[in-house]
Amino acid sequence: MALLEVIDLHKYFGKTEVLKGIYFSMEKGETLSVIGASGGGKTTLLRCLNFLEIPTKGKILVNGNCIFDANDERTLSEKEIRQNRLNFGLVFQNFNLFPQYTAFDNVSLALKLQAKERPDYKEKRREILKEIDEKSHGILERVGLSDKKDLYPHQLSGGQQQRVAIARALVLQPAVLFFDEPTSALDPELTGEVLKVIKQLAEEEMTMVIVTHEMNFAKEVSDQVIFMDEGLVAEQGTPDEVFGNPKNARTRAFLGKYE
Repeated sequence: MALLEVIDLHKYFGKTEVLKGIYFSMEKGETLSVIGASGGGKTTLLRCLNFLEIPTKGKILVNGNCIFDANDERTLSEKEIRQNRLNFGLVFQNFNLFPQYTAFDNVSLALKLQAKERPDYKEKRREILKEIDEKSHGILERVGLSDKKDLYPHQLSGGQQQRVAIARALVLQPAVLFFDEPTSALDPELTGEVLKVIKQLAEEEMTMVIVTHEMNFAKEVSDQVIFMDEGLVAEQGTPDEVFGNPKNARTRAFLGKYE
């Protein structure tokens, strides 16, 4: 059974159709890279999957359970949207860290907010917060930033900030982790440290969808590659199939720019 299945996903903004019927599925532990020219719908796809935008049409299934069906006439409540979103983590292009919080606080904040909704929070507050602290320290160590935990975002390099953002997404233990061009805001010399963390996650079989322009990285780390063009999946296959012998002419033209 597929961990994530996307069926006929469409998204309109007014009369403009940005996603025109996206289909794909992926198994647990797979890494899927999404490539394509700017304006092809890649970021909109991630935003729809993470419910930052609500799809106009289509279905999203996680572990065989339908968490979104546009044909359901009932409007999702904010609570239901938040619950659906917990299936996914999203790492943005521009970090989106809270500048007033340390690296550690950025990572632990969501867990602490969730904890306050637990019925046993008042009774077990100290125990719960200790567990959150240990978990947050462990995640920062996992991305190589345990020694930076008390620093604020402005005291960190761009690569370090992005690794904090990855830790913040990981700490919630999402079923699928999404990356929206995670190195696009970084200087070239800082790109490698972020890609190293993502590669490590792939080796640990974290299920990931990565929108990227790093073609060599996509070849190396992906189990599947999707080429998106004008709101559609124009080509999909293994890295060897998509990069080595693309069937779609627009895929060939796009990849030719990176040769």
